[in-house]
Amino acid sequence: MQSIWGIAMVIVGLSMAVGGFMKSEFIVYRVLAMRSRPLWGDNVHIFYVISGLMVAAFGVLFSLGIVGG
Repeated sequence: MQSIWGIAMVIVGLSMAVGGFMKSEFIVYRVLAMRSRPLWGDNVHIFYVISGLMVAAFGVLFSLGIVGG
C-alpha cells in the first residue's frame, strides 16, 4: 500500500513541476497559482516547479520505504 501512495505522490509532484515549468492553463493549476500569487508574486511558477520536484522526490523515497515506514 505504501508504494501506491508513493507513486501517487510522484505523479502529483511531477504534474506540479510540469505545470509550473510550462505555466499551464489547466484549471486546477490556475486556481493553485492564483491562490499562491499574493504570497509568491511573479515567482509563483518557480515555487511550483521546486515544490513539485520535492514532492516527487519524497514520493520516490516513500514508495521505496526509506521514509514513512
